[in-house]
Amino acid sequence: MKRWKSARAKPTIYASIGRWGKPDDLGRPATRHNLATSRVEITMTDAVSEQIAALRDEDWAIREEAARLLGTFKDPRAVTPLITLLRDPDRSVREAAIEALRAIGTPSVEALGTCFDQSDLSVQEAASAILSTIADERVLAPLIKALRSDDWIVRMHAAKALGLVRHTDAIAPLIPLLQDKVKAVREEAAAVLAAIGDAAIPSLVNALRHDEWLVRLHAVESLGKTQSPQAVEPLLSVLFNDQDSAVREDAVRALGEIGDPRSVEYLFTAMREPGLQTVAVQALGRIGDTRAVPMLIELVTGACLPEITKTVGGYGDQWTEALITQGAAVRALGEIGDDRAIPSLVAALEPTSTRAEAASALAKFGSKVIPFLIPLLNHSQDDNFRFHVRETLTLAGWRPRRMSTIHR
Repeated sequence: MKRWKSARAKPTIYASIGRWGKPDDLGRPATRHNLATSRVEITMTDAVSEQIAALRDEDWAIREEAARLLGTFKDPRAVTPLITLLRDPDRSVREAAIEALRAIGTPSVEALGTCFDQSDLSVQEAASAILSTIADERVLAPLIKALRSDDWIVRMHAAKALGLVRHTDAIAPLIPLLQDKVKAVREEAAAVLAAIGDAAIPSLVNALRHDEWLVRLHAVESLGKTQSPQAVEPLLSVLFNDQDSAVREDAVRALGEIGDPRSVEYLFTAMREPGLQTVAVQALGRIGDTRAVPMLIELVTGACLPEITKTVGGYGDQWTEALITQGAAVRALGEIGDDRAIPSLVAALEPTSTRAEAASALAKFGSKVIPFLIPLLNHSQDDNFRFHVRETLTLAGWRPRRMSTIHR
């Protein structure tokens, strides 16, 4: 085989035509425009053929460059030759082929689906990775089959690809992946089931009764991501009946994601369990129901914090569960935006443990907080305190004038 320094260096053969081209059907000479168009079409056709031929070159650099160029041409004729390159011994060539097939897009889909019949797992991995970004219903059956692959990478990408298809036929095969030994596969399956939406809810609710806690955990996560009101009652049942604390904690988070006001009273009850208090506060903030405001104010002021609490790892020696919950309550009040919270949030600027959260929460109220904050500029000599007050005032829309009473 004749060798070239690069795929670009291979000669392009043009059709032999006259200076002005052949006459048209009416006997008129071809225009320069027609000639130029013809030459472009012929040049592109020849270029694609040449680069396809270059994919068989024994020099890996030429194969890589040819694959890259075919990706820019996006010609469907290159699909089958590029798929052959997925088993190339050189990694850079395989990666170039993957990117080229991804760039060609839709015309590649069906051919990539046939790759799951090959015994070479590296080809299956590459095909599933490409399909995870371009799949459609034409490869539904091959992708469902790929969920049973011994290769976790294939299972993960196949699940992700099914998230693009979002077909109800994928629900039952995806449920077993919630207990996959690989976390990435479990998470992808859970995300896809959530993306399928309401049609997946009955299967996910059924999974809440599974003996394996991991299955229940990921089913809870999926139900939360559906944001469907249909999931509220099953999640409340998990919250008060599941024996695993991690599953109950995720049920609280899921209820917050759904944002249904029916959950509010039940979350008040969940706050009595120390391990659930912080996540329940966060959920109440996401739901945004004003019924939560009085209880959240009590948490911010310390009126209903537990007397006995423990230090939380990873936050420093001085951080306790009570302080973490207090900070969460400050953020929740900012999310809800009820004016009754403003005085308590202003007071929360004093402790350093809640200062930053309080400043951020107050800024969300806009100009309403300005009368509360301006007097604080002379209230303390603490530079950090004054910085947060001034920053909050700025975010709330206040523009300082020359005021002799305010010292920089």
